[in-house]
Amino acid sequence: MRGRRCQANSRPPRPTVSTPDGTPFMDRLPQQTTCLSVQSPMLGHHSHAAAAADASTRGHLIHWARFYDRCVFLCTLGRAGAMREEAADLAAIRPGESVLEVGCGTGELTRRARERAGSGAVVCGIDPSAEMIGVARAKSARAGLGIDYRIAAIEALPFADASFDVVLSSMMMHHLPEDLKPLGLAEVRRVLKPGGRLLIVDMKRPSGRLAWFSLPLIMHHGMTHGVQDLAPVVAAAGFASVESGDTRFRSLGFVSGRVAA
Repeated sequence: MRGRRCQANSRPPRPTVSTPDGTPFMDRLPQQTTCLSVQSPMLGHHSHAAAAADASTRGHLIHWARFYDRCVFLCTLGRAGAMREEAADLAAIRPGESVLEVGCGTGELTRRARERAGSGAVVCGIDPSAEMIGVARAKSARAGLGIDYRIAAIEALPFADASFDVVLSSMMMHHLPEDLKPLGLAEVRRVLKPGGRLLIVDMKRPSGRLAWFSLPLIMHHGMTHGVQDLAPVVAAAGFASVESGDTRFRSLGFVSGRVAA
């Protein structure tokens, strides 16, 4: 979208997400006594001291995993599944390839990676939130997917060098402070095999006269950085053939790169 940026005093009120019984969604979330701020009715990420079971990270954590899938469905107007399908298609995962998703959340994209890589491939997911990994593991066990989910942060991946053919990041990079992104991408490059591929799908920084109605603003009170700013960061982390572009969804874009063979 292009055009004049709206004035700050012209913002419309943010929508309230409610549960099926009409209760405002945020009123149903468990209280976090150590939480410093709640920034998003969709992703509910908190900046707080890491709980004992969580991975240590300066990125934001999600601590209401049991509500996450329902809220994402509501906030994307039912398009969350289609968004994840497009991300999996952009990754062009081939049968037998080993795949890691960083910031896997409840495992919806990781599950799609398993479908494309096949039952015999190594498929893993990491997330610093113990609650999110708990939900992802339960889903995998019920479906018999055999996905290896671990509580870990992108800046300290618990895998050996050159372990994966593909690394995915979907709606995760915006949770990291700017100075942590290069560290996380360096770790991703480390665990990718020669010729391995990285795909990042994330929200665009909104601009133009309709910016105040965009998904990033509704979910995150506005964004100063977006996926369109990541290409030089990916290149600086040592990736080659870095590309960026749009998806079918106006608020989402992608950046891709590969490790030299």
